[in-house]
Amino acid sequence: MGRFIARRALHAVILVAVTLTITFAVLHASPGDPLTRYIQPGVDLGDVERVRRSLGLDDNIVVQFLHWAGRFLVGDFGVSLEQHRPVRDLLAEAIPRTLLLAGLALAVQIVVGVWAGVTAARHRHTRADRALSIATVALYAIPPFYLAYLLMTAFAVQHGWLPTSGVATPGLDASGFAMLADRARHLVMPVIVLGLASAAGFARFARGSLVDALAEDWVRTARSKGLSERTVVWRHALRGALAPLITIAGLSVPLLLGGAVIVEAVFAWPGMGRLMVDSIYARDYPVVLAVNFIGAAMVILGNFLADLGLMWADPRAALAEDSRRR
Repeated sequence: MGRFIARRALHAVILVAVTLTITFAVLHASPGDPLTRYIQPGVDLGDVERVRRSLGLDDNIVVQFLHWAGRFLVGDFGVSLEQHRPVRDLLAEAIPRTLLLAGLALAVQIVVGVWAGVTAARHRHTRADRALSIATVALYAIPPFYLAYLLMTAFAVQHGWLPTSGVATPGLDASGFAMLADRARHLVMPVIVLGLASAAGFARFARGSLVDALAEDWVRTARSKGLSERTVVWRHALRGALAPLITIAGLSVPLLLGGAVIVEAVFAWPGMGRLMVDSIYARDYPVVLAVNFIGAAMVILGNFLADLGLMWADPRAALAEDSRRR
């Protein structure tokens, strides 16, 4: 276990360093200038150049990278060029909202995906299996932004049951349960869009894994003991099918974070995805790099937790990997 954690930690450090280096190079190599918006008719270009020098934007890219990396290593993410606020404060506001959205979407993915996969596997080659297969393929094929607009049209525009955007209703003076209910109403559609899009693919993997598990000898032994089919499937076969599902759940973290960018933009949800999009348009280098670092850290953490879950579900996989690396 110690070697496993140390190896994963080393890989994480290397991956984050490579990711941030490539992001920094691509940002500075792309056309445009973060100070372009300040160059208006009548503006003294000398003042603009003085601002450029004060921000270190007149240095070559290697010097800028070394300066940024030195501050980053001590936890200084810098100041937003667009909002003139510490990047740390912007992240403190955006990260909890994205974690809440992605966490609830992951729960929807697992619950809906496992239920649909188990139901299809138990009733394979029947109408229920075919109906669930068609539904999951359709959900997987629909772009998230299109599904978002469908839900907004049905539940917000036509019936007015749910709000279309934001975290809370503007001007609402509420506390306690009323405030929580208002926040929940704003979360419903973003969570459904992000969760269902991921649940469709998860259900297909769940079905395939459970079909393989149901054909194993130990499952037939459980049936021969007189256990009910529900007990055989949910308490025995599903445990044997957990290993690939845990891996898929861990790999879903980057997909959820990537999908959150689109969902947050459509629903005006002020999370990391929305902050990233706005910062890219404004060429706000410090914010883009900080958000990219947090995203990479979340992806690595998700994969690490998936590896730990896989070791719990199937210790043989960890032993095989350790033996192979020796």
